[in-house]
Parts: sequence; C-alpha cells; structure tokens
Amino acid sequence: MGGDLEVRRLGFGAMHLSTDPGPARDTSLAVARRAVELGITLIDTAYLYGGGANEELLVEALYPYPDELVITTKVGVARSGPSGDWKLDGRPAVLRDQVGQALRRLRVERIELLQLHRIDPDTPLADQIGTLKELRTEGKIGRIGLSEVTVDELDQARRIVDIASVQNRYNLLDREHEPVLAACEAAGIAFLPWRTVAWGESGARAEVAAVAAELDATPTQVALAWLLGHSPVMLPIPGTGRIAHLEENLAAEHLHLSVSLSPSHRDRLNRLTESTESTEPTEPTERTESTDLT
Repeated sequence: MGGDLEVRRLGFGAMHLSTDPGPARDTSLAVARRAVELGITLIDTAYLYGGGANEELLVEALYPYPDELVITTKVGVARSGPSGDWKLDGRPAVLRDQVGQALRRLRVERIELLQLHRIDPDTPLADQIGTLKELRTEGKIGRIGLSEVTVDELDQARRIVDIASVQNRYNLLDREHEPVLAACEAAGIAFLPWRTVAWGESGARAEVAAVAAELDATPTQVALAWLLGHSPVMLPIPGTGRIAHLEENLAAEHLHLSVSLSPSHRDRLNRLTESTESTEPTEPTERTESTDLT
C-alpha cells in the first residue's frame, strides 16, 4: 500500500462494533482483539462511526498496538445544524481539526493511512486534497486515501498528491465501480471494497450457494474469495460484530490461497447479473453496510 506499507490481503471494517456500554461493548472489544490475534494487520474506522467513539473503542481494545497493525480512519463528515445531522464537510479547517482529534483519540503521532470519507461538492477538490497533502508534509499523515470516488475524481486528486488507496462500494453482485478498480490496478493503488458481502435476488444468490456447496464453504467465504482473486490490488475489509462471523470471513483467505475456487467456479460467478441494490438473507444488521456513508 503506497508502495512501502505491507498489510494482509484481508482487513477488518470496525463499523459494526457497538460502542454502547455493557455486554455489547465487551463483545466489540473481544472481536477487535480476536481480529488481531488471527493476524489482521489493517483495521478501518472513521470519525463518522459514533463521532470518534469507534476509534476510542479500538484504542481500549488494542493499545499499545502491535508493530504490524495499521488503523486507518476517515475524515470529512461532520454534524451540522440544529438537528445535528451528518453532512459532508471538506473545508480545510474541518479536515485539520478532525485529523488532530483522530491523532489524540488513537494515541498516535502519525496516521499511517488517512482517507477522505467523501469528496465534499461544496468545497474545491484542490482545497480538500491540498489540505491532506499539507498534513502529510507535516508528518501527521503517512498516506492518503479516498472513498467513493469516480475515475475522474481519482485522476484529479492524483495530480495533486499520491493516492495510496480507494475505498468504494464493491462486491460480487455490485460491480458499478469496476472502472475505478481498473484505474487503481493501472496505478498500483490499493482498492478497499466496502459492503463486501452483499447479495442479489434469489437466482444470483442460488448460484453463489451452489458454488459454496461444491466447495464445502459458506456463500460469504465464496464472495470474499472471489474478491481476493479478482484483482491483485483488492483488499476487502469485511466487518462484523461477532467472533464467529469474523472467523468465517478470515477463512475465505484460505479458500482463495488453496485455489479451491477454480477457474470454472470463477467463470460462473463472473457471469452473475450485476446488482445495484443488495439485500442480506439473514442477520442484516451484522452483514450489510450503510448505503450512504460507511
């Protein structure tokens, strides 16, 4: 990542970790710790996830951090107005303040990968990316990433500063951002898909289930193994609030590495009808992710 940072091919998305006090928080702490025990080296969080509460949870669970662990966070979304609704806010002062807060919450001197949560259409792109570039020069950011960008936006940003990662919605049944993935491959930019496990209607889902049955795997593992084999720059970040689901997700890497997912399986999966809306057959709060900001 960024040409000089090596991480495991599967990361962990922390969005689903509950920060509420009590048993739910205890479970979240256990999941985060288990992820690291199982060899996860990249955990993705964001200021949006509880206004920094998710970052604080990770600190409680994992600080002091193992040397190989990278916690990446996102900025550029803020509460606004009397109702306190979240909105995109990429003004330089806001980005600087949020990066400073993240450094304090995460207890680090530098955020190795800092991602812009979304491009704020009301603030010039050059101002947003330029601010992150300045923060990198100041040593507060190691590498800069973007989220939910088009090919053109990625190209514009790269004219200002090197981009280490792109985090767009992408999965087996939703390949809207295939052109962005191709641009990342050409430039050697890590592609961190979110909503990595999502499903279409019964016909498409049945094909995934059939492949899973043939491999003695779960549909989730098949979907993640497909992502890993689809592109060399792919770094999925599936998230969950349960240890059992975490372990299931990580087993997909072994499915990919063991070449259990054969070319014929991949061909069948590649032919699945692209789905722009995804629903989860069971436990949607655990396995689906926000369609707006995540």
